[in-house]
Amino acid sequence: MNKFIKLSVLIIFIQCLPFYASAGSDGTISLSEKDKPVKDCFEKINRTTFAFNQSLDRVLFKPIAKGYNKLPRPIKNGSSNFVGNISNLVTIPNNILQGDFKSAGINTIRLIINTTLGIVGLYDAAEAMGLEKLDKEDYGQTLGKMGVGPGCYLVLPVLGPSTVRDTIGNFANFSGGDPFYNITIKHDTQYFSEPDYYSTRATAALDFRAKNLGSLDNLEKNSVDFYAAVRSLYLQDRQKKIANNEVATETMDDSDWEEIEEQ
Repeated sequence: MNKFIKLSVLIIFIQCLPFYASAGSDGTISLSEKDKPVKDCFEKINRTTFAFNQSLDRVLFKPIAKGYNKLPRPIKNGSSNFVGNISNLVTIPNNILQGDFKSAGINTIRLIINTTLGIVGLYDAAEAMGLEKLDKEDYGQTLGKMGVGPGCYLVLPVLGPSTVRDTIGNFANFSGGDPFYNITIKHDTQYFSEPDYYSTRATAALDFRAKNLGSLDNLEKNSVDFYAAVRSLYLQDRQKKIANNEVATETMDDSDWEEIEEQ
């Protein structure tokens, strides 16, 4: 009950933000004519955090991602399949919350098959059996489908682009919303440990960075304002996912924040 009250207050806070947040720039990003503009209320702070993340990426994440890309393809595919399989633990409850019971059923079957026949997800056995991988869903998307506005744009240290709504969605993972978190952190089992959870999250981030080495470099090279380009790409992609819209974002043709194709 206490967690429910806290989450309710946070959702109300999100809804109110666009009306009273005035710090930073007055620039807005309109995703479409029907959508309310997403304000970059904290642009000065966001740009500082963005610069910090870029520095951290140059000295740490990018070199590691380059080394990761040199690994044999079976190893990279296996790690990518593994983190994709684990992500179903968050996608399935969000499918249910969104009323998409068909996708919840398919993802549940995929999780069972890949965890068993696919050796804890290292091999996508479900896809080989005809069950194609569906889009990931998260609590930020679910809140969006429920009508909760994005609030202001945020850049989080290390984690990168977000909005107030998506940040609250991420918070749900650490408040009992992520079953894998509950298994590894809250309950000490003989199968999984706390380091397993954090290493899986780190592997997912590394996999994303490695897939987008060239595309992000190109985006930075060809952008007058790299910060604004990343902001636009992220916001358009999130809106597309909330609407379950397969149309490419305007920023980069046929792009997706999960794996940005090189131009």
